[in-house]
Amino acid sequence: MSQCDNARELGESFSAFLAEGDWGGIRKLLTEDATWTLPGDNLISGTAQGVDEVMERAQKIASYGVDFELLHILVSRENMALSLHNTAQRGETRLDEYLSVVCRLRDGRIASIETYLSDVAGMNAFFV
Repeated sequence: MSQCDNARELGESFSAFLAEGDWGGIRKLLTEDATWTLPGDNLISGTAQGVDEVMERAQKIASYGVDFELLHILVSRENMALSLHNTAQRGETRLDEYLSVVCRLRDGRIASIETYLSDVAGMNAFFV
């Protein structure tokens, strides 16, 4: 399997596990020292350090009822990115954002995740 094929497979698995809430599946895709950085100033912003914190972040995001719509998987020679459309409703507050989740890979697993958002203010208002 080529590096690009492996990157695409990791992207497909990560997206599917996140949508299904398969936390064990996600954990298997991550290195022990994985990080996840999100912009903004809210409950999920900043950098999660290590697989346990990354897993806590994924579960927290999902606990808000976020619907993860995978638009595209983008691959480079060694890494991959997911293009997503996330939506959710909490009372009168609505989340409707487009994002890119850029994953750097190491030894066939996800070592770091950086999220780029279309609406940081909207995310700040939703994740309180």
